[in-house]
Formats: sequence, C-alpha cells, structure tokens
Amino acid sequence: MNYLTLTNIIIAIVAIIILWLVLTFNSLVRRRYRVKEAWSDIDVQLKRRYDLIPNLMETVKGYMAHEKTVFEKVTEARAKAMGANNKEEKAGAENALSGTLKTLFAVSENYPDLKANANFLDLQRELADTENKIQASRRFYNNNVMDYNTKIEVFPNNLIVGVLGFKKEEFFGLENEAESKAPEIKF
Repeated sequence: MNYLTLTNIIIAIVAIIILWLVLTFNSLVRRRYRVKEAWSDIDVQLKRRYDLIPNLMETVKGYMAHEKTVFEKVTEARAKAMGANNKEEKAGAENALSGTLKTLFAVSENYPDLKANANFLDLQRELADTENKIQASRRFYNNNVMDYNTKIEVFPNNLIVGVLGFKKEEFFGLENEAESKAPEIKF
C-alpha cells in the first residue's frame, strides 16, 4: 500500500469522526434547549396558577370564614411552590399545592351560595383550565427529557457526553404516590 493512500484513509477516518462529533454535539444542544423551553412552558403556567390563587381565596373567604385551616394550607403550599429552588423541589411543592386546591374545592361543595357565585365559578374554570395546561406542559417537558436522555445514553454518544458537558435531566413527575394511583370508589 502506498503512503498517499494510507494518508487519505487516515484523513477520511478523522474527518468522519469530527463530523460525527459536530453532528452529535449540535443534536444534543438542540435537545437540551427543547428541554429548557419545555420547562419554561411549565413555569408560565405555574405563574398563571399562582396569580389566580389569591383571587380565588378572596372570593371564597367571605363564604367560608370558619375554614381557616384550608386557607392557611393553600397559602402555605403556594408559598412553598413559588419558593422552590430546583425541579425536584418544584415538583413536590406543586403536587402539594394541587392537593390543597382539591381540598379547597371539596370544602366549597358545602357552600351552595358560593357554588352559585359567578366570580367563583369563573375562577374555578380558569384554574381548571390552567391545571390542564400545566399537565400538557408537564407531558411536553417529560417527552423532551425522555428524548434528550435517550440521546445521551445511546451508544456511541454515551462515550463522549460527559466530556462535552451534557448531563441527564430529571422528569417532572408525581412525587406523591397516592396521587399517582387511581382513586378507589366504593358504594
């Protein structure tokens, strides 16, 4: 084999490896930004919920004056959710907030005048719509995290991701095992 042919083969192999590295890196960057965008969508919906809760609380307070512990729990859960520092804390705090809101709506069933209040009904619909949007954003985020994590863990990408600075992302899921199970209905 002559020297020129061997040199061309080595150059071709190096070029293929460099091209693979560039394409893999760019693909991972794109996926990482999709995960960030999806997380941002969740944040937007959570902010919307945080803004609705005080209005809901003010509407309900007049009717449910003696339900002080429910109000305190909702307020406390909202504060914890707003103050969460990372995705894991945020997921736990959001699950707790959802639970306290469910309690608030369950207690409100005992107040027929409140259930007939147009402002309360509008806020309840807005909050239900927001909850649906949060769930959709959560699914979108988790789908992007799955795509990103899969790309990181497949061979041969898993050989270089650590060197390139890519790390697995965590899913935004249900922390509370009781919420993840279907409710039991007994007659």
